[in-house]
Amino acid sequence: MPNKFSWIVLSLVLLGFSCDSNQIFDEYKSVPNQWHKDSLISFTVTPPDSTKLYNLFINIRNTNAYKFSNLFLITEIDFPNGKIVKDTLEYQMARPDGRLLGEGFTDVKENKLWYKEGVKFDEVGPYTITIQHVMRNNGEVEGVDNLEGITDVGFRIEPATN
Repeated sequence: MPNKFSWIVLSLVLLGFSCDSNQIFDEYKSVPNQWHKDSLISFTVTPPDSTKLYNLFINIRNTNAYKFSNLFLITEIDFPNGKIVKDTLEYQMARPDGRLLGEGFTDVKENKLWYKEGVKFDEVGPYTITIQHVMRNNGEVEGVDNLEGITDVGFRIEPATN
């Protein structure tokens, strides 16, 4: 009997996670073993409504193999008409005591990181978002070639709420 109960609980939990009415776009790309510094992760999206405002998020799944307390990224949005917006971002990934931030019951943690707020996609056509890590060890000029511990990188769009 406990086995049947476990399956019912698991099914309800999965159903709850799959019903997310906030998302307009939500996609992940897997990072095989290590995220190389020259590896760009890209997402192409055509927003549904050019009159509404949206909030943008970068989603990161990481394991305990991630050894840094922060994460530096370079992002780029390529607009349909050729404009490019590039940002350098820093996110906190661990508490001062070293425990990783993020949601999750296993050693995989999921972080929903704010990227941009109140964005209007007013150009018609596809937008391309690229994400690249630019991590380095303290005191070193050269960046980390292969970043360990990141398993998936995602991009999410939600309607902006007032």
